[in-house]
Parts: sequence; structure tokens; C-alpha cells
Amino acid sequence: MKIIANDTEFEIEDACTLPRFLDTIGHQVGLVVVERNREALSPSEAADTILEDGDRLEIVKIVAGG
Repeated sequence: MKIIANDTEFEIEDACTLPRFLDTIGHQVGLVVVERNREALSPSEAADTILEDGDRLEIVKIVAGG
């Protein structure tokens, strides 16, 4: 199954969860903001999301500063 994350195509296993995918690319739910198919996900939604073939993700790392 294929998905696109930040304009890069990834081949992932069927029924892959978003947290598992994020872990494989070095991110964690709660430390990034994820938009799936142009819809922003809350951390609780992201934690329960199962990716589907053709999903498009935008992943933005949360950075604190001042």
C-alpha cells in the first residue's frame, strides 16, 4: 500500500497505524501536527488512525521557542 507524506511516497504494510508510521520516520504523535487528506487530526484522532492506500499526509514538527 502506498501513501504520500510531505511529498514523499512511502510503501507501508496494510493496516498500518499512523503512530507506527510516524515512529518509522522518527516522529511521535503529540510532538507533530498531522494533516491527513487535507484534514487536521487532533492527537487523540491521530493515535487511533489506520492509514489507507493513497492517503496524503502533511507532518509538521512542533517547535517551542521565544
